[in-house]
Amino acid sequence: MRSESATVLHADNPEAGEGPRITVLPNGLRVVSDPMGAVESVALGIWVGVGTRHEAEPVNGVSHLLEHMAFKGTARRSAADIASEIEAVGGHLNAYTSRENTAYYAKVLKEDVALGVDIVADILQNSTFDPEELERERSVILQEIGQAQDSPEDVVFDAFQAIAYPRQPMGRPVLGTPEVIRTLPRADLVRYMTDWYKAPRMVLAAAGRIEHDQLVDLAAEKFGGLPSEMFGEADPARYEGGDVREEDDLEQVHLVMGFEGVAYDDPDFYPLQVLSTLYGGGMSSRLFQEVREKRGLVYSIYSFASALHDGGILGVYAGTGEAEAGEVVRIVCDELSALSVRVGSDEVHRARAQLKASTLMARESTAARCEQVAQQMLIFGRPHSVAEIVERIEAVDELAVMRAAARVAETPLTFAALGPVKKIEPYDAIRARLR
Repeated sequence: MRSESATVLHADNPEAGEGPRITVLPNGLRVVSDPMGAVESVALGIWVGVGTRHEAEPVNGVSHLLEHMAFKGTARRSAADIASEIEAVGGHLNAYTSRENTAYYAKVLKEDVALGVDIVADILQNSTFDPEELERERSVILQEIGQAQDSPEDVVFDAFQAIAYPRQPMGRPVLGTPEVIRTLPRADLVRYMTDWYKAPRMVLAAAGRIEHDQLVDLAAEKFGGLPSEMFGEADPARYEGGDVREEDDLEQVHLVMGFEGVAYDDPDFYPLQVLSTLYGGGMSSRLFQEVREKRGLVYSIYSFASALHDGGILGVYAGTGEAEAGEVVRIVCDELSALSVRVGSDEVHRARAQLKASTLMARESTAARCEQVAQQMLIFGRPHSVAEIVERIEAVDELAVMRAAARVAETPLTFAALGPVKKIEPYDAIRARLR
């Protein structure tokens, strides 16, 4: 059942025939393998290009609930059978949901690849969504939501996301809301999976001691019946920004400040990654040195540059005391403004080295490489070679970082704060610091 129009890509060393290989099944499912000859295991899984941003408001949280229910029994296996079969060969099975993707993955020894693929295929295509199991899993997710609500950092990040992307799926919580989770009909769960889980939205990826042809044969056998017709598209992400503060009886103020970032395919993607790294990405970063080391204002402060298919965010998180919060906010603004006019070659070099090292170190992990090629297939339609990624990182210079800093600082500020927040200056005053 192998596709006659299969596309093969050797992403690392084309002349030697090394690197990831791709085959597209007739129904549109993409199969990608990244061989690693020095290991005895294989990480594999299905990545589905569907997540929170694809949900209508009345079913917010359905992607995450669906991910949970996939492990609760199929026509062939009970929930206990799923767990015992994978663990009987020393493997493990897991999943996660994000705003753009849902992943179901396993790690097994090389001789158990067929079992791993079979179990992942079974939970994705034959789950029964037993009503009793569904009620139990509602309770589990409500506990998960409760645990997140007991974490101030989780709460402030959800508030930040909601104000950055108001009145749209991108701003809603991945876990959903208790109201929806308690009442979401089983029929809506089944309908969501039927509508969105189509072969062209999926990537079967594997990394480790894997034979590509074996993986393709298993894919054709286990996933060849997936439907190929597509259903709908997610709404575009519309970044707006704004201000949200919640006074709470906490020991610390939890702050998240951010700006509109860039999409994965934007020319400023790598400059923004370098910017985030030198801004607040490590112990040598400007924010860590200025805010924690020199002034002792925080225990935790870091920046992040997250990307989407059609947008992104550059942000900073800090946890600090009530009396120190105002000074922390001022320094975060001042340092970003300074980055648009002055960047040292040494700090750019150091940030590039950090990004290159993390890229190369990830190559040592089967799980990291499996996820990397899967995500790249969903985002770009092909894997990016290590040489290509390193080249793009190396190409970022001081001017590119300053340009990226000026670009994001001109976008609307998103400001979220939780805790004793009364002493923090107004939103407009904070925004004026960036001009």
